[in-house]
Amino acid sequence: MRRGMNVEKERLNKYLASCGVCSRREADRLIEEGRVTVNGATALPGMRVESKDRIAVNGRLLHGRDEKVVFAYNKPSGVTCTERDKYADKKISDVVKFPVRVTYAGRLDKDSQGLLLLTNDGVLIEAMMRGSAGHEKEYVVKTNQEVTQEFVRKMAAGVYLSELDVTTRPCEVEKVGKFTFRIILTQGLNRQIKRMARELGYHVRDIRRVRVVNIQLAGLKPGQFRQIKGEELRVLYDLCLPGGVERNSK
Repeated sequence: MRRGMNVEKERLNKYLASCGVCSRREADRLIEEGRVTVNGATALPGMRVESKDRIAVNGRLLHGRDEKVVFAYNKPSGVTCTERDKYADKKISDVVKFPVRVTYAGRLDKDSQGLLLLTNDGVLIEAMMRGSAGHEKEYVVKTNQEVTQEFVRKMAAGVYLSELDVTTRPCEVEKVGKFTFRIILTQGLNRQIKRMARELGYHVRDIRRVRVVNIQLAGLKPGQFRQIKGEELRVLYDLCLPGGVERNSK
């Protein structure tokens, strides 16, 4: 093929993810629901696009890929991880304004608090949300009764969740106070810690996430955020994506 005639195209779902709109899986859903258009026409599953195409999601025109950024945010209790729920009292977008459009990589329940990673890199979000990857998330949890060694042992060994008909993966659990324990999970089942504790006769009063992969909450007050940069960012990408930052920038 002659020089200049080879126009590189990529799948639409990958393009949407790279623009920070959502993950590839979510992009597929948006396309199937007819909420994405390419050059004014409704997009089709599996179609390929190029940078000069006019692509819109829910009628909003995309302006190409932004520089990839990752933020650490200390989510206060009472703030909902959602972008579209009109019934939510407080959404993240209501209480803090990030310099670019971002979405969360792994949600926290409304009544939970602590570290939330937000980014406009859909590929990174998809990698972090993949349960089989086993990325660590660390929590400090307060309960309604004294944490015993038997409780710690049973939590660490894996707990059968009757509501979900599944047994949780073995995990690290440590007692850090009379009513407080620390737990490191490598999976993200819905309300997992609360369900595990309830199966063992405990009620969770407070959950605070203090670490996601290599990113620590330390130093951030509730409602504050900071941009992840430098070596900390490089390590995050290396742990979540083969080839790290360099691979994802291609």
